[in-house]
Amino acid sequence: MNKYIFFLTLCLLAVNPLMAENRQPAESNDTIRLDEVVVTGTMPKVNLRNVPMSITVISEEKIAERMQPSLLPLLTEEVPGLFISQRGVMGYGVANGAAGGMSIRGIGGAPTAGVLVLIDGHPQYMGLMGHPLADSYQSMMTERVEVVRGPASMLYGSNAMGGVINIITKKKKTDGSHQSAQLSYGSYNTLSAEVSTGFRKNQFHVNGNLGYNRSDGHRENMDFEQFNGYVKGGYDFSANWSSFVDVNLSKTMSSNPGTVSNPMIDNDAVILRGMASAALGNEYDRTSGAVKFFYNFGSHEINDGISVLSSALPPIYRFRSDDQMFGFSAYQSYSFFEGNKTTAGFDFQRFGGKAWNKFPDEVDNVELADVHLNNIAGYLNLQQSVLDDRLTMNAGLRLDHHEINGSEWIPQLGLSFTPTTLTSLKAIVSKGFRNPTIREMYMFPPQNPDLKPERLMNYEISLLQSLPEARVSFGINLFYISGENMIQVQMVEGKPLNVNTGKVENKGFELSANYQATSHLRFSANYSLLDMTYKIVGAPEHKFYVSGDYSMGRWNLSTGLQYLGALYTKVNPEPVKENVLLWNARINYKAFDWLNLFLRGENLLNSDYEINAGYPMPGATVFGGLRIHI
Repeated sequence: MNKYIFFLTLCLLAVNPLMAENRQPAESNDTIRLDEVVVTGTMPKVNLRNVPMSITVISEEKIAERMQPSLLPLLTEEVPGLFISQRGVMGYGVANGAAGGMSIRGIGGAPTAGVLVLIDGHPQYMGLMGHPLADSYQSMMTERVEVVRGPASMLYGSNAMGGVINIITKKKKTDGSHQSAQLSYGSYNTLSAEVSTGFRKNQFHVNGNLGYNRSDGHRENMDFEQFNGYVKGGYDFSANWSSFVDVNLSKTMSSNPGTVSNPMIDNDAVILRGMASAALGNEYDRTSGAVKFFYNFGSHEINDGISVLSSALPPIYRFRSDDQMFGFSAYQSYSFFEGNKTTAGFDFQRFGGKAWNKFPDEVDNVELADVHLNNIAGYLNLQQSVLDDRLTMNAGLRLDHHEINGSEWIPQLGLSFTPTTLTSLKAIVSKGFRNPTIREMYMFPPQNPDLKPERLMNYEISLLQSLPEARVSFGINLFYISGENMIQVQMVEGKPLNVNTGKVENKGFELSANYQATSHLRFSANYSLLDMTYKIVGAPEHKFYVSGDYSMGRWNLSTGLQYLGALYTKVNPEPVKENVLLWNARINYKAFDWLNLFLRGENLLNSDYEINAGYPMPGATVFGGLRIHI
């Protein structure tokens, strides 16, 4: 514990000089704002200061200035404690050799089933495999992102054991229409193109996007190609009632080149993913709520390929799977008396699918799984503010029932104390859990139908501080996580088997800071220390990112340095870890009111490193393009 206190002291000392630099009134600050309204941590809208958990908000401005098709590289840099693995210049891939593994404070799994991705509160994971697909989450449709760092199982159930990434999509707020297009091209024949439109007339509004991405990749047999589209339409019946429907489709084709020591050929995948939802919401002075119906589906065609070093013949079968998830959720929040907000909710999900190995004549097809399961849950969350709203108490309880694994109680208890409008102190104790997936129970050795849920407890204290006169804001939090029943592969009677034997003991702290030096110059930084008693792959012990953004006239320049320390690429039989410093930079020129030209460089130090063992990352890359607004 002493070393964490030491690190915290160093970080505070680093912030103090910034506070003394400038005592002028602060400009807008979108990194840490205590009056920020969030929805992910509580369901109804609430100020960030009243939420006991740690939440990072990524603004639309921050997303737009990156000019990248995927959201995930931005999140890796801007969110302390969050890490998302990569393997190339574009595309995360699936199956063997895939990246896109997400972990928050070392919790997530490989593949990721312990961090829940949402789009407007709609859960995004595969019905059979139980994990999100990293290639599905695009910047073009996103207005903002809220990331809950730490368990959110009380509100969202299984898969939110490590935290939640909620992608909130765009909505046209004023009458009229707009159109935009963006095109970029760069290293390794990498092309990204997208068009978007938005329209609003009185109560009716619609947004839509079409995108295309492709790259040859920085290694042979690492091609990537993707088509995606999104449309969202809504109608506001009154100032109190609103609705929307949306559809999101993507088709991704990717190739896995294998490791450097064991290259592969014909290891290809064609993945079709889709989602649709419909929601009706209400918002009054004393009550608010929503009901949502959603449907996810996917079709996967995967060729396992063959090693170029092997003398064996390639397999004649191909893996195929179709998966679905249907569900609905409903919640209503009501203020029974002053300072009170009581929220009750209900969730239902039916998920599963069919997987098989397909042979050319289709007579000898081998069924791997044909399973659908139901999950229902109800929860109650109480929030009470006292002492003139300076102290907010939160208590919640969820009962989650899985068709196979039975019932699970998930409690959460938190406090938020705001002695002034510029300071917020928080504490939370929360339980996280994850049901085993259909893949873990029924598909592929080492499947085990007798698996039990994973469980952990999270203990956390945090501070949010804004100093307007110094143009500084920062947040610090200290956490301890203890868990058991983690699903691991062990040899049982000479065969590999999934068993509930793993443990988690993670502790550390996270720091975020923002400094508005002048009206033209802004700095931000974040650092996370993750001390894992039981090491895992893809979760760096040290993650530090510092960025600067300068705007003057028609020019905008931004740059960032990221340090990853003790990033394990292997833990068995001998640990292998990486330490790497990455430098990215962007320049944008507004040639006309309707035309922006930009240039983006990544890994400009040409660092040699790996995130997935055996998959070297690309060296320095450069991309240029334009954005048109009408």
